[in-house]
Amino acid sequence: VCTSLNDVIIHGIPSDYILQEGDVIGFDVGTEKEGYFGDAAISVGIGKISAVDEALIACAKDTLYHAIEIIRDGMHFKELSHAMEKFILSRGFVPLRNFCGHGIGKKPHEEPEIPNYLDAPNAKAGPKIKNGMVFCLEPMICQKEGASKILANGWDVVSTDGLRGSHYEHTVAIINGRAEILSIS
Repeated sequence: VCTSLNDVIIHGIPSDYILQEGDVIGFDVGTEKEGYFGDAAISVGIGKISAVDEALIACAKDTLYHAIEIIRDGMHFKELSHAMEKFILSRGFVPLRNFCGHGIGKKPHEEPEIPNYLDAPNAKAGPKIKNGMVFCLEPMICQKEGASKILANGWDVVSTDGLRGSHYEHTVAIINGRAEILSIS
């Protein structure tokens, strides 16, 4: 379990900090059952939060569900990445760079890597989504600057502008050409 508090966008280490009104915390939980892994994340506000924090959280959640809705067998992963980036930018935010969604199965992180932004000039290139694939989509949203840095503890990831971010994630399987969410019971 990772608990990412306020300006920590992902990979936060749980602590004994007592949550305060206005805090934003992300929970990222990995599971393993019978040799297979799953992964999910959510960001939530504590009590009354700022309008910007509400918009950040909504952007991450809405980007995730938009991506899940548009996935089709035969679509290039880069097309999906580009669609997520356009959705995030349309809300006035930017995707976190250097971290991404990923394949998942017998290992918690497998190929392919699935950025939340187009990392190549051509969205119609590279691997395609196929029936039977299982992967994690995880929009990580920043306010202004998508560049990231890892703090001294070796885990906490923040945006270089020091502003808050948001993170949502689901594990999905491609079944009959569409994404089915596996990380909801």
